[in-house]
Amino acid sequence: MPIILAVAEQRDGQLRRVSLEVVSAARKVADAVGAEVHALLIAGGNTATLAGELGGHGADKVLAGESAALAQYAPEPYARAVADAAKGAWAVFFAADSVGRDLAPRVAARLDAPLASDATALAVEGGELVVTRPIYGGRIFAKVSLQGEPRIVSVRPNIFRPEPNARAGAVEALPLAATSDRVKVREVKATQGTKLDVAEAPIVVSGGRGMKGPENWPMLEALAAAIGPKAALGASRAVVDAGWRPHAEQVGQTGKTVSPQLYMAIALSGAMQHLAGMRGSKTIVAINKDPDAPIFKVADFGIVGDAFEIVPRLTEEIKAKR
Repeated sequence: MPIILAVAEQRDGQLRRVSLEVVSAARKVADAVGAEVHALLIAGGNTATLAGELGGHGADKVLAGESAALAQYAPEPYARAVADAAKGAWAVFFAADSVGRDLAPRVAARLDAPLASDATALAVEGGELVVTRPIYGGRIFAKVSLQGEPRIVSVRPNIFRPEPNARAGAVEALPLAATSDRVKVREVKATQGTKLDVAEAPIVVSGGRGMKGPENWPMLEALAAAIGPKAALGASRAVVDAGWRPHAEQVGQTGKTVSPQLYMAIALSGAMQHLAGMRGSKTIVAINKDPDAPIFKVADFGIVGDAFEIVPRLTEEIKAKR
């Protein structure tokens, strides 16, 4: 039976949400081609618990490698382990995040295999895997099929939703080569504070260049605070490039992809590159004084007006209702 290998990620001993998205995407394709899904997980420990989560989302088997030295991502040993496990697989799925963007090409090079990155849709046509992915900065979406095995694909985060699909999730130990590598991870410095990651927040309050400067961001912070702890701040590329906000808040083609329940685009025109990162939002609310701003074409609700007048009033109304 064909095998689709889904490469899972953990951080600080916890399975990342994007790993469940990758396994769920692999499960759908596997059902279409009559394949099994094998999830590969490398962690410092606790693999049995994490394997249960992967099995609950469609993994028939979990290849678990435990090594205290590999609790954090390390390019060479990870690429070696994945490439060894991928030999003979029909396809290999990664997340198109910071780890997957580095790891997938390394594995493809080791196996001399075809790679399609940043997939936004997957389909099986005539027994072949067809990958939809953005090109030209997200202005066009191309459909490509991969010739050769294994087919290597990285899927964009927050596009394929995790779906419970209980399978055996049988755990099999994955041997890890104990060889020294040229690159060693000495330290990982986390972002200070406990702010919610914009990529995982159910509500995003995002600002654009129309906010005029970093000194006006407290207005958006006040709105997010009024909404509650599930709201995170986002920003357009122009804002980040200007140094007004940190790159961790950037939403768009060159930033993070989000799919919150509510996305509030404030003083943000909605360039194609930005829309590529937030189209999956369930409800989009736009506030912009330009009635022809592209953001209104994708918005569910729009207010044409001055954000500096509307946002403070909206914040007060939310506070009153809460």
